[in-house]
Amino acid sequence: MIKSVCGYCGVGCGLEYDESKLIGDVAYPINEGKLCSKGISELVSIDTSTRLLRPQMRDNISDEYKVSSWDESIRVIADKVKKTKPKKIGFYLSGQLLTEDYYIANKLGKGFIGTNNVDTNSRTCMSSAVVAYKKSIGADFVPLRMEDIFSSDLLILTGANTAEAHVVFHNQIKKAKKQGLKVIVIDPRYTETAKIADLYLPIKAGGDIDFFNLISKRLIDEALYDKEFVDLHVNNFELLQNKFKRVPVTKMLKRTGLTKEQFEWFWMFYKNSKNIITAWTMGLNQSVQGVDKNLALINTHLLTGRIFKPGNGPLSLTGQPNAMGGREVGGLSTVLAVHLGFDVKSINKVSKFWGTNKIYNKPGLTATQMLEADLDLLIICHTDPIYHLPNRHKMEKLIQKIPMVVEINAYENSETSKFAHIRLPAAPWGEKEGTQTNLDRSITKQEKLSRTSIDCKADWQIFQLLALELGFEKEFSYKNTKEIFQEYQEMTKLNDHMDIHLANYDELSDKPFVWGENIKGFLTKDKKANLYFLENKLLSEKTNLIYPFVLLTGRTRDQWHSGTKTNLPKTLLKYKALEFVEINSEDAKLLNIKSDDIVAVTSLRGTITTVAIVTDNINRKTIFMPISNRDINYLTNDLLDSESFEPDYNYSAVKITKV
Repeated sequence: MIKSVCGYCGVGCGLEYDESKLIGDVAYPINEGKLCSKGISELVSIDTSTRLLRPQMRDNISDEYKVSSWDESIRVIADKVKKTKPKKIGFYLSGQLLTEDYYIANKLGKGFIGTNNVDTNSRTCMSSAVVAYKKSIGADFVPLRMEDIFSSDLLILTGANTAEAHVVFHNQIKKAKKQGLKVIVIDPRYTETAKIADLYLPIKAGGDIDFFNLISKRLIDEALYDKEFVDLHVNNFELLQNKFKRVPVTKMLKRTGLTKEQFEWFWMFYKNSKNIITAWTMGLNQSVQGVDKNLALINTHLLTGRIFKPGNGPLSLTGQPNAMGGREVGGLSTVLAVHLGFDVKSINKVSKFWGTNKIYNKPGLTATQMLEADLDLLIICHTDPIYHLPNRHKMEKLIQKIPMVVEINAYENSETSKFAHIRLPAAPWGEKEGTQTNLDRSITKQEKLSRTSIDCKADWQIFQLLALELGFEKEFSYKNTKEIFQEYQEMTKLNDHMDIHLANYDELSDKPFVWGENIKGFLTKDKKANLYFLENKLLSEKTNLIYPFVLLTGRTRDQWHSGTKTNLPKTLLKYKALEFVEINSEDAKLLNIKSDDIVAVTSLRGTITTVAIVTDNINRKTIFMPISNRDINYLTNDLLDSESFEPDYNYSAVKITKV
């Protein structure tokens, strides 16, 4: 029996594999033997006709791909690197990568090619939380863990549908409810998650900052904040207090879409709960004001001192299996490595460690900027930007201007493959070994369960081949993932708050290592947290008479993003449709739309057709479409948060008509 860990969402469930059978690991603390439907299907994604099995090349995207060799493909890419200025080269990575893959790619790009344009699709999901954590508590650090729900009195879920996006964690929430935990769900949709709530609040899309400001103002006005904690550990309280004296409470409440009675019900739960966790994910992050929404939420924990205590804190729910590991390594273009930035001191530390003098001193392009940056070479690894970036018509035009696009993938049916010149076959989950960090800082190990298919290679090996071809034999002479992990562990010693060097690689399959458990205070320079006064600036695309609906997007339980791995003939994941649009029954009646009707959804950027689901479980003038619809980003707008550069996926103005 081989023990491993699931490669889907950020929960990171333990698995056991025995020749052809995959089951949950009963001894694993996170899932205690339970798996979701996606996790059960992991094995299916290895053996499928959609696998990319050999290197392929073509000169123009209008040509057919031709089978190539690894030597030829790597030589062509290396020649392009040598002839291209570093600032014209981009590495577009993925939360599907393992930590060792991330480490090699980051080291090669930033350390030896000299480009800081090394970013990840985490930019489109977690970067708002990253920036907010850094601004408020001093580092990209999640100050509590999933198990804290069992020590808490109240769990507030906002912009998070755990029943469908973090299924096994949701099961733990239900277990904690039986032990007394109260749950409040805040969402424009009455989701599967809302069904277990003690209180459901149908907030209006875009009202999050106002909602958390109302909490903070009430805490101050009623003197329910922790004065001693604030005095000793928090900056900017007086500023926040003075600003809140002039905020229009009635106007803020109106923007939330909630009644006074609904907020009072919430307040009763809130003020009578000793221990409170607020958990969120894409509903807050994916916004043109995503950082501000995160900061407004974190303010409530700083005012009450409900942080760094069991059963308390702001818990961001990471979407992908190793988005957090990528952030730790330095997989975002706005950081250098191991949570270090591009200041002179950090660059000197990293340059000495890697033995290089090629690190550029400014942040690189984010994933959401790369296609607009006139690059000459873009290397895309285990992700599908043409599918997942907003305003797809625009992105399709932009990617065609890049002279060389390289796609590293385990599958050949991505939307991006239509625009690539070289495709390199990577090993998927189950055919490679390495580590990942779950959403609550648990480092676990994916094990190799079967041989690597035909001509495929692990991602770190692919970047290593490129490094060797570029002449960096000494610096990239790794024999296995253990050697890479151990070098990375040594590197974490460059940053005082990262204790990953204490982990034992060989033990991670049986026992996850949780880093940062000794951190019990803020990581800012003055060791105090920072409060921020935030205003809802209404920066999202405005609805109007022509486009009167707000489009929301999100996951469904049985599918993973575009369905490359989960929407396969051999899977049993047919419980929920891939493509549909939810519309409120009153709106549907006015438009003469009934369930199962084919409808057209249109924005300023495009139109797609899908099937309607008429329901009372969504707010008026709001519609929802799942991201498993591969065409969804023909509709979404490309407004970005000014600090996190994360897209505003959850507020696009659209109209809906019966076809």
